[in-house]
Amino acid sequence: MILRDMSEADLDVVLRIEREVHAHPWTAGNFSDALRSKYLCKVYESETDGMVGYAILMLAVDEAELLDIAIAAGQQRHGWGRKLLEEMMALARRQNMQRMVLEVRASNAAAIALYRKAGFSDIGLRRDYYPAENGREDAILMGRDL
Repeated sequence: MILRDMSEADLDVVLRIEREVHAHPWTAGNFSDALRSKYLCKVYESETDGMVGYAILMLAVDEAELLDIAIAAGQQRHGWGRKLLEEMMALARRQNMQRMVLEVRASNAAAIALYRKAGFSDIGLRRDYYPAENGREDAILMGRDL
């Protein structure tokens, strides 16, 4: 697997993955803004399968915030999400970040389990943070030292 910088040329595939795995996906503008803002935007590729996933990390002082991470639906349950998360934590460490934080939908049991296995713990709750099918959904704020 190869972790490389995301570019505007990747956005069609990134958006396809984003839409297939998230009920309320980021827009092309969200991804373009992340690229322009110099966030650490990475794609995860396999030599045989092409783009398997991507992740976006925002760095601020000594803290990295994982803004988005996704693995293509057909590539899930193979450990790629865990490996991509590990790669992003290593990247944050190399940037001298001391902590990583993220938000996750309270209903996303699979992601919460992944983050907990990676050493993240609950540090807060953001009520009605995410749009949901029937209104709004809480976000669990998670973090871990790097």
